[in-house]
Amino acid sequence: MATHKAIATMGIKQPLDIITVSTISPERDEVRVRVEWTASTPLDLHQNDGGLLVKHPQVLGDGTAGTVVEIGPEVKILKIGDKVFGFTWRKQEEKAHQDYCTAPEWLFAVLPERYTLQQAVTLPNNFVTVFHAISTDWGVDLPWPKLEGYVPEEKDKAVLIWGGATSVGQYAIQILKYYGYTNIVTTASKGHHEALKKFGARWTLEYRSSNIVQDILDTTGTDIRYVLDCVGSLEGSMKPVSKVAGKGCTVAILLPVVVRDSSEDNDPLYGMDTQGCCDWEQGVEVKGVRTHFYLEPDIMHTMLKEGIVEPNKQKVIEGKTMLERAQKAMDALRRKEASGERLVWRVSDNLEDK
Repeated sequence: MATHKAIATMGIKQPLDIITVSTISPERDEVRVRVEWTASTPLDLHQNDGGLLVKHPQVLGDGTAGTVVEIGPEVKILKIGDKVFGFTWRKQEEKAHQDYCTAPEWLFAVLPERYTLQQAVTLPNNFVTVFHAISTDWGVDLPWPKLEGYVPEEKDKAVLIWGGATSVGQYAIQILKYYGYTNIVTTASKGHHEALKKFGARWTLEYRSSNIVQDILDTTGTDIRYVLDCVGSLEGSMKPVSKVAGKGCTVAILLPVVVRDSSEDNDPLYGMDTQGCCDWEQGVEVKGVRTHFYLEPDIMHTMLKEGIVEPNKQKVIEGKTMLERAQKAMDALRRKEASGERLVWRVSDNLEDK
């Protein structure tokens, strides 16, 4: 059987390494994609440094962008040579941090013209996260396709996006604007405020302000209907959010709860309980957002093609080898070197199909 290289965790906070894995030929509706670009995520750090929900060695990556090189007999849409991007995560052969991934075609969207794979790979995981947080955890309808003249019933209700400059936050603001929400409040450092207002935020607040709770209350009163916490930090976001979320508010928090961040000097500490770790007012509904779900790829393709959403800005991680690039990206995550941009890197060292 043919084999190829993959990036894997070796143990808690250990350096990444290359392992050899089988190259899986597609069956039924599957395609094999030569992985050319990926975007590293906090989940990669959580898995490597904290062992979150993994057993080492673990092949990493869930954001894939590349070229279809082989198709299964039941594939209906994609063809060999198509440039695609997708959210692939369920099994080792689907993971992104390897030369090839094999997954069902419905996990991929075709790359629209005028965009590069490098740009498109900033969408899949966090774009999906936004749709599921809003539709599943908030319980808000996001009809697709959106009919002309559609106006949501709660369009003027205050919506708080904590961490608007994060990848999830940027897509949340753009998608909410597209669906007609007019009273979007977000927190971010001042350098990102102008861009977030262009995306659709009505109010932008400095999250590092010592008076951030009062700033939010002065802006919204106590009438916040929905909150999306894109950070999930116990001290940095959840506790402030718990002080502004009143009765009738629905709060969705990206998991895991980060009790202590990973750093070069400290090991991380995570939790999964969003309810018990804060003093929530009675009548506040709190949900933990689990990001690994499926989304119809036509939505992602169309929203990108029509300019409804913009790709995140990219910080390209350079290196001579796949392993060097992967390790530099992991180190950059740990050091929090990216703000308002995604850490993206070229995956395969061999861009010729075997």
